[in-house]
Amino acid sequence: MITVATIITGAGVFFFLMPSHLSVGSVSGLAVVLSGLTTIPVSVLTMVMNVLFLLLGFLLIGREFGAKTIYTSILLPAVVGAFETLFPNFESMTQDPFLDMVCYCFVVSIGLSLLFTRNASSGGLDIAAKILNKYLRMDLGKAMTTAGMAVAVSSILLYDTKTVILSVLGTYLNGVILDKFIFGINTKKKVCILSEKHNEIRNYIINDLHSGATLYTAVGAYDYQNRPEIVTIVDKSEYAKLMSYLTKTDPSAFVTVYTVGEVLYRPKK
Repeated sequence: MITVATIITGAGVFFFLMPSHLSVGSVSGLAVVLSGLTTIPVSVLTMVMNVLFLLLGFLLIGREFGAKTIYTSILLPAVVGAFETLFPNFESMTQDPFLDMVCYCFVVSIGLSLLFTRNASSGGLDIAAKILNKYLRMDLGKAMTTAGMAVAVSSILLYDTKTVILSVLGTYLNGVILDKFIFGINTKKKVCILSEKHNEIRNYIINDLHSGATLYTAVGAYDYQNRPEIVTIVDKSEYAKLMSYLTKTDPSAFVTVYTVGEVLYRPKK
């Protein structure tokens, strides 16, 4: 799946980013600009920069970049290089830089979403974003956009104003997609339940959903009665099952739901 996702990402770079000379925030986008300045192939420049970012990541963040990131960092420029060999002098299919930008964001978002669901990344600016995230405490999506904007603005060194504007717009659009659809994949739901059938609900969460839960003592402000409150954090599929179960088991249960952006925990054996 990681290989397929990387091929999809490489296809987006070659078929939409390179023909229109767009510098949408990514290492490949920076490579497009540098290739225009130096005539070195985009695939070679992407490989060199990915290796440099990997070394920077190991030095500043540590060994969080496992075999998956190393694999994708090497595979992506190899895929672009293969497309360069198979389709020499390739020209834009749409003949419209704006459509190329939109198509690039759409295709690459599919590839990146598949990579993130497999706990992998495409390397390059992903590493730069994680460095900003660690040292400046920036949200990962905003860090990706910030790093990408620096790359997009670099296109002013070589291309006209229209290309620069499209590169900036594409970087912003890409950041929105990352925030909403890619980094949102790992979001979970925190469900707080007050119910007379708390034992049945607790058993369902633990034995059927195979999830965890915490019990708190809640005191009613109206009657000062103590009631157990069940708090559990579940993923999207578990959340749907839990809400369906609650509707059938106790329609009068008092339930509040919160969106959780990140959870750090050590899974039970």
